[in-house]
Amino acid sequence: MQGYIIDIKAVKEDDLIVSILTENHVYTTYRFYGARHSNINIGYKIDFELETNLKSSIPRLKDVMQLGFQWIFDSEKLYCWQRFIKLFYPHLKDVEEIDDFYFKLLDKLAHKMIKQNPKRAICKSYLKLLNQEGRLHSDFHCLLCEQEITNEISLVRGFMPVHPNCTYSKPFEFKKIEELFKEKTLISFEDDEIEYLWSIILQGL
Repeated sequence: MQGYIIDIKAVKEDDLIVSILTENHVYTTYRFYGARHSNINIGYKIDFELETNLKSSIPRLKDVMQLGFQWIFDSEKLYCWQRFIKLFYPHLKDVEEIDDFYFKLLDKLAHKMIKQNPKRAICKSYLKLLNQEGRLHSDFHCLLCEQEITNEISLVRGFMPVHPNCTYSKPFEFKKIEELFKEKTLISFEDDEIEYLWSIILQGL
């Protein structure tokens, strides 16, 4: 089967606990240390097998083969990709069976990053995730004061809309955020604004 590595934890004698997001499951697996093992890292897409053992509640990860991306040697893209992928572990923690949306979202994002700026591509994918989970608040009422936002607008974790004066955070033109939420486009956003959206995403999915 195939999946994305969303978390790695070292355990005794260099063994690893590896969390993998597949099309319909999040697996927690055990990988024994060995010189012949292929390198694995957060964000890697792998083909793998699982071996169950009655003596252990965690299946063993085996026969791992990395499925590379065209941009794997682009350090900026890999850095952004790994930081985004790492956020899926706490977001999906304690979940085993999931909708195929998440796997397909990452598949599409990996392809889009071939030609697109990584942070812009990730921002668009994050909007799709919020929309899928019913967390994209396009009614534009402030999270803090609950009043309607009609002029300048700011965003906090989860892209929740707020008045800039309520949070002392970066203000955006209302039309830009409205376009972002409804059209899912970043064409009118400057690079410094993308950096700000990226910093919000890094707070957690």
